[in-house]
Amino acid sequence: MNKAITEGIVFMPTTFEEGLDVWSSGDGTPGSDTYDGSASAAFVPADADFGGCLELLKGSSTQKLRYMGQTPMIPGCYLRITARVKAISGNLPAVRIAGWAGKGSNVHVSGVTEVGPSTTLTSYGEVVEVMAIVGSGNRPGVDMVWGTEPGFGYFGLDLTGANGGVVRIDDIVIEDITNVFLRDMLAWVDVRDYGAIGDGVTDDLAAFEAADAAANGRMVMVSEGTYHLADSMTFENRVRFEGTVTMPASAVLSLQKDFHLPAYIDAFGDEELAFKKAFQSLLNNSGHESLDLCGRRISVTGPIDMQAAVNNKTTYATRRHIRNGQFDSQSGTAWDTTTVTSQATYNPANANTLTGVTNVANIPVGSLVVGNGVGREVYVTAKNVGAQTLTLAMPLYDAAGTQTFTFKRFKYLLDFSSFEHLDKFSMSDIEFQCNGECSAILLPPSGLIFHLRDCFITRPKDRGITSHGTGCQGMLIDRCQFLSDESSSLSQNRVSIALNTNANDVKLRDNRVVHFRHFAVLGGTGSIITGNHWFQGDSASEGVRTGGIVLTRTNARATINGNYIDNNFIEWANEHDEAPEFSSEFSFSGLSITDNIFLSSDVAPWFTFIVVKPHGTGHYLNGMAVTGNIFRNIHGNIDRVESVDTTFADLDWDKVKNVTFSDNMFNSVSTTVSNPLTLKHAQATPSSVWTLECAPYLPFGGWAQTVESLVANGKIATVSNVAHWGMPYVKTKEGTNKDKVTLTWEKDVSGDVTVLVRIDDPL
Repeated sequence: MNKAITEGIVFMPTTFEEGLDVWSSGDGTPGSDTYDGSASAAFVPADADFGGCLELLKGSSTQKLRYMGQTPMIPGCYLRITARVKAISGNLPAVRIAGWAGKGSNVHVSGVTEVGPSTTLTSYGEVVEVMAIVGSGNRPGVDMVWGTEPGFGYFGLDLTGANGGVVRIDDIVIEDITNVFLRDMLAWVDVRDYGAIGDGVTDDLAAFEAADAAANGRMVMVSEGTYHLADSMTFENRVRFEGTVTMPASAVLSLQKDFHLPAYIDAFGDEELAFKKAFQSLLNNSGHESLDLCGRRISVTGPIDMQAAVNNKTTYATRRHIRNGQFDSQSGTAWDTTTVTSQATYNPANANTLTGVTNVANIPVGSLVVGNGVGREVYVTAKNVGAQTLTLAMPLYDAAGTQTFTFKRFKYLLDFSSFEHLDKFSMSDIEFQCNGECSAILLPPSGLIFHLRDCFITRPKDRGITSHGTGCQGMLIDRCQFLSDESSSLSQNRVSIALNTNANDVKLRDNRVVHFRHFAVLGGTGSIITGNHWFQGDSASEGVRTGGIVLTRTNARATINGNYIDNNFIEWANEHDEAPEFSSEFSFSGLSITDNIFLSSDVAPWFTFIVVKPHGTGHYLNGMAVTGNIFRNIHGNIDRVESVDTTFADLDWDKVKNVTFSDNMFNSVSTTVSNPLTLKHAQATPSSVWTLECAPYLPFGGWAQTVESLVANGKIATVSNVAHWGMPYVKTKEGTNKDKVTLTWEKDVSGDVTVLVRIDDPL
């Protein structure tokens, strides 16, 4: 860059030969005294060294010489002022380049350096060159740093030291040497050229804004140094950081043309801080909808409070996305679980509240609640210290009264719990490397459509994804891998859970989940679980298995379709019900289990793939379809594939409705079941009452409730082998266990029949 060439700006002063009336003995400002007609100055037309030059008698302590023409000072432009001087007689003075900084209508700009280095003349007749560089930026080699406030200067030199000496001065040269400071004359502008100091203390915000404004499509260069920005800064142009910046937590750095994590790492010099500031900008700027981590690994030393990073917002409802990188937890005490024990009272009439909570101030929001009568994955959603109450995400099934609870607050790589509400937030192609140190993601307490896709949650200590409220409403988990830190543990000893939900309409699709205690504890309804492979086996012979999918609502409204369910079972319970006994609800209804592959190996014979576990009396099956599945066991047989866990209560088999359990395939399963059950009976001995044994082929050991049809397979014969054309009447729910059907004929007959028996009533 050379403004004299590119823009025709004149920097050079006139020669002494053209007249001394423009050369001031003062500051150079209009009206100041000149050397024209002065007894102490004369023009010498033919000096042997200089040609035409000015001869000056030093008569004051600081003898000034200033050109009275305004030399423009342009941000980013650097001027070199040069003077050649020699002593003629008398005392030998010192000489230095000097100037006067001005703006507007000759207003002096104070606080800037207006003199260059001083050189003392040591002999007569010796030509000495003095020089100084003036410019806006605090750059190496710049003697007079003026910043961006001055618009012009009056330049010349000073003679200092003893008076009485005579010197001759060649014509003063002022030239644009900006190209010395610019690595590429047209590619970028440097913030130092616009007054940035880079000492980590001075507020350089104005200089940054000026540099960005001047760039006009070029790159802004942040040279080496530490630059403090006291408020938010938006770069409209590309920016390159060789130095770093510091900012208050509330200040936003917005990189409009370079919005990606590596740019923020360059800006702040710290991966963790850089991510926080990039996320802050993501939620504070409409110019970009996603943050690209660009494959970078972020070393995380403690839980990242996502709301604290954006401390001007507690709610957010515009789509935002983070993609393509890795969060890697570093070992340290910041990940230690906070455990608090406290006495509290639970009243089922106030189903989501604990009252009279001692030590309530020390119980963190987001804590897991453990105690008698508390179901799995019940978390603290909010607390009121003054009222000594805790709000729970889910009710407790059998905890009425006062007891001592344990509250465990796990620590998460990304913690969204301080948001009040967050909608339409998604992440993709990210690995959450927990290293057995921490959990991965804690959702906000409320929100819609959190979406995680194509991610790895690797070795979480306690949880993969936790919902401690309703921030899981409509959550989508697609094509992710959840890899446990407990693969070497027996199934029953594992404690980590891939994810839980409390709200409705969750979709779990095409995920792979390895060796957790549970894949998902689903406290909401309307779930779609399809295309996943989750396996929970271990090395034990006749080993214990745990639930893979745990449904905690009776009216599940869920479909489990096309999954590979490996060494675990589907558990359907109502443990998040403050009144677990049946009253007037739909009871166990709305569950479709279709076209899945169920596999077990090295399990005890009593293992089953589908378990219904009522936590109170009076419940029944009121809508369930189990169709098109493949059930297989390896290394021995299992007794059957389905069961009812009667730890708390059995089902009311007299109320069962709308159950289909058909078209499944069974390998290494001793007892196959079906509803409706096609049962063939051969009566060899003539009798008027035939008893048909339906057990153990009815699903869940249910009652023989209904006979849909009866067909004679050939002749029904009397004792004399005469065909009998009459029809029997049917009695269901016969026998001690009500799993028999009797056919009563008008006389003793024998023969074969096929009956279609159901465990449910007709609709």
